Amino acid sequence: MDLLKRGRAWVLDYAYVGFWQVQGFLVRMDPAQYLTPAPDAPEGKAPVLLIPGIYETWQFMRPVADHLHRAGHPVHVVQKLGYNRGTVEAMAQLAAGYLEEHDLTDVVVVAHSKGGLIGKFLMTMSSAGPRINRLVAVNTPFSGSVYANFFLLPSIRAFSPHDPTLRRLRADLESNQRITSIFGRFDPHIPGGSFLQGARNVQLETMGHFRPIADNRVLQEIDRAITAGDRDPA
Repeated sequence: MDLLKRGRAWVLDYAYVGFWQVQGFLVRMDPAQYLTPAPDAPEGKAPVLLIPGIYETWQFMRPVADHLHRAGHPVHVVQKLGYNRGTVEAMAQLAAGYLEEHDLTDVVVVAHSKGGLIGKFLMTMSSAGPRINRLVAVNTPFSGSVYANFFLLPSIRAFSPHDPTLRRLRADLESNQRITSIFGRFDPHIPGGSFLQGARNVQLETMGHFRPIADNRVLQEIDRAITAGDRDPA
């Protein structure tokens, strides 16, 4: 791929995440507005649980929340995740508590980056797993990222391919049958890509790690993943 295109994608990616970080800090929205389906929206849609990536609040996924809310889904977020800096297991415990507290079933988890790892961890939990119908993950490092090896921060090093939690999740192939992994042709943070063995893998012509979350092509594939009946061949 042309280096100039990659560089441009990188710059636009960070401009995008910078905008949403500032927006999320300055404008504190109440996610309760997403719990009731939009007027004139179809009824009976499955509940959706949004899980953002590391250093992202739920508001980073507002483009997804808006889109799914308009489609008729009650959209849930776990505000206790904050900026999602805890371990995958600790964040999954918080999300599991939310599912139990609100007695949600047949849930579709829609996640970005680290959120996809949290979502898959949820699927392996005896308490939360039965409540989850499927996971739709966007740009998730299911196999880790080699870049994580160069960081000292534990929150980032947790994405190393050698991390015990990541290795445990990678060994769980059964859950992959209920996962759709959506990713682009260039992700500056996950050089190895987000292909997941046994899952429904969708590679798009998107570029970047953060910006694709609001791309119409990604939103359409999220819709397809939610409404899909049988899993497509990986």
